[in-house]
Amino acid sequence: MIFKRDTKLYAYEIIREASQDVMYINYLGAPAIPDIASSPFTMSRVIDYLVEAPHISRIVLVQQRNYSYNLSQVTMLMEIAQLYNQFIKQEKVLSVNTLAPGNCSIFLPQRYEAMQYLILTLLKQDPIGCYVETRRLLHEEKINAKKLPSQYITCEARYTRLLTKIITLLEKTRLIKNVATRLESYNLGDRIFYEEIFRPDTIPNFTFTRLMATIPPDAEIIDEYEIGPLHDKSNVTIIKLPHQIRYLYHLTPPEFVLSEEHQGLVNLARNVLLEHKPRAEEFTDPARIRQVFFNISRDLLQELAGTRKVKLSYRQLNKLARILVRHTIGFGLIEVLLQDENIQDIILNAPIGSVRVFIRHQEFEECTTNIMPSHEDAESWAAKFRMISGRPLDEANPVLDTELIVGNARARVAIIQQPLSPRGVAYAIRRHREKPWTLPLFIKNKMISPIAAGLLSFLIDGGRTLIIAGTRSSGKTSLLGACMVEIMQKYRIITIEGTMELPVASLRNLNYDILRMKVREALMKESPELGADEGIRTSLRLGDSCLIVGEVRSTEALALYEAMRVGALANVVAGTIHGASPYGVFDRVVNDLKVPITSFKATDIIVICNPIKSPDGLHRWRRVLEITEVRKHWTIDPLTEKGFMRLLNYDVDKDDLEATDDLINGESEVLKSIAGQVKGWAGNWDAVWDNILLRAKIKQELVTASIKTKNPNIIEAPFVIKANNVFHEISDEVHREIGFPKGRRVFKEWQAWLKKELKSRKI
Repeated sequence: MIFKRDTKLYAYEIIREASQDVMYINYLGAPAIPDIASSPFTMSRVIDYLVEAPHISRIVLVQQRNYSYNLSQVTMLMEIAQLYNQFIKQEKVLSVNTLAPGNCSIFLPQRYEAMQYLILTLLKQDPIGCYVETRRLLHEEKINAKKLPSQYITCEARYTRLLTKIITLLEKTRLIKNVATRLESYNLGDRIFYEEIFRPDTIPNFTFTRLMATIPPDAEIIDEYEIGPLHDKSNVTIIKLPHQIRYLYHLTPPEFVLSEEHQGLVNLARNVLLEHKPRAEEFTDPARIRQVFFNISRDLLQELAGTRKVKLSYRQLNKLARILVRHTIGFGLIEVLLQDENIQDIILNAPIGSVRVFIRHQEFEECTTNIMPSHEDAESWAAKFRMISGRPLDEANPVLDTELIVGNARARVAIIQQPLSPRGVAYAIRRHREKPWTLPLFIKNKMISPIAAGLLSFLIDGGRTLIIAGTRSSGKTSLLGACMVEIMQKYRIITIEGTMELPVASLRNLNYDILRMKVREALMKESPELGADEGIRTSLRLGDSCLIVGEVRSTEALALYEAMRVGALANVVAGTIHGASPYGVFDRVVNDLKVPITSFKATDIIVICNPIKSPDGLHRWRRVLEITEVRKHWTIDPLTEKGFMRLLNYDVDKDDLEATDDLINGESEVLKSIAGQVKGWAGNWDAVWDNILLRAKIKQELVTASIKTKNPNIIEAPFVIKANNVFHEISDEVHREIGFPKGRRVFKEWQAWLKKELKSRKI
């Protein structure tokens, strides 16, 4: 809310927002910061306005920062306003007939003065004080009544009934109920109870999103850390509230702690920038338009600072410019949340404006935040996503899947609106890791075991077909990205995605020969983009490549399996699909996606990822539950005809993914097929198993070295790729020397390289 310059001080305006009536009160130019808790005059003014406008859901006191009071707080004040109205109009507590009827006129001056103080002043400025004072006055009146002549007893009884009624009505209000048991320590004029109850959400004047700035007094601080680059730090506090299952993720971004002078500069600059409405074509290159707006913002802020005689250092100028960009052409506090590498999901439910943002945290799982997004911001973001993606979002197309890239942060964004979401627009934002996941990283967080990493590495080098299945948020796409890191850099990779989630840009920066193909989403009715099935067929004409399909959802399944079946793809083929078991994958592919049964046999390996839960239901962890081979002898039903053979199985008691006897004993047809094409391995299962164990030992050694040296970069993609390259080089040398890459020899030489590399501190 931005008031016009000629708006009178303390004037109010009521605006309809997200099915709520919001009262904005102008405090621009006021001598002090508006605060209902600490200022009796601010409380009195707000209650006066609530008498005039009794159906308000939220109150915002507008200054350089806006101070927003939620429905619960407004309801407490509304009850006081209703009581005030009742006492003045219905009870007529200031009338002569109420205070001193008949022959009691002698008491009128004293009672009128007392009631005027209690109702006209104290009730609106200090309702708790009004309650305490009325009780004190009633106690005195009862004592004095015993001394009065008999002709005044009836009149006195009527007055004490009035005081009793005031007390009774006040006791029914939520405000008094909140503090009733603690009034022994109360002194008239204390505002400590109000400071506990009336803590506003703070909103800079240049944004509509509200923030609960203060930490609740009964909170237990679990963790604190900083996020963001050095020049744009935000503070995060993880809080446990009594009787709450979710933790509170309390964010304090830099824009909410600016000085009044700097707030004023950003407010003025934003008003100027709002006059420019970016065209859709400007958003074809979001990074470029942000840089242009950043430069404009710096120049504008510098000019305004000179005009208002505000000193700005170079660092402060850049900081304010970044904040300005974030809250004009950017995505506000969503961008700040994306700076936190611990966040996995950001959820904004409808109706936006009355529901806080929720997140999923890597360590603390589902959390409530202190952020209350506004309807205006949500609609503005939706318009920007439409322009960035070039895809529709309207009643005919109520779903939009796209991506958001801000600096190094990357996220998948799913948006729904009416009629699919009857209460308005809603968002689900999946944050991707800035660096690709790696198999050693998954070993460290126990999603997979070393033997699973060794097996996957072997299968990828063997050019097999893998389907990674699981429920939503099970880690399918992250594991697929880690498998891409295992592909040797000499091979070309083609990715096919509707919504771009795979770490293509990161792998390209790591010298991979990689081509990304973006295809039409399965849910979209119309789009200039090619369908996924056409994308797959096109990829076959682009030469010998590894093929990675972001998610198998629709008609592309038929094209993919046709290509795999005829042997058009000589290298690894991998993708993700929703499914909770190997048979669930078969059922979805064959029955839902209409792939012929015989074509499904082109699948070599199915990896099942699913979260597991703690017995209390409060915690969950991502785990690979099984790695299963699809055998080729069955004809109709792989389940009844034993077409699935588990190679690795999750042991819930040990929390470990272990090799089955079938794998250890060499019963795998897929692994034998790989071995049959390698000199020295054909017919030699011991050599194959030795190589899988070798790869497992190398992955585990990287994890051990990372923990021992306290260097997390050892298990990040750049070093893992380097370690893989060295492994292949050493294996090749040993193979040429003795006929096959003997595990003990390769590991010894690779381990010597690792020690040398760690000693040189090149990581």
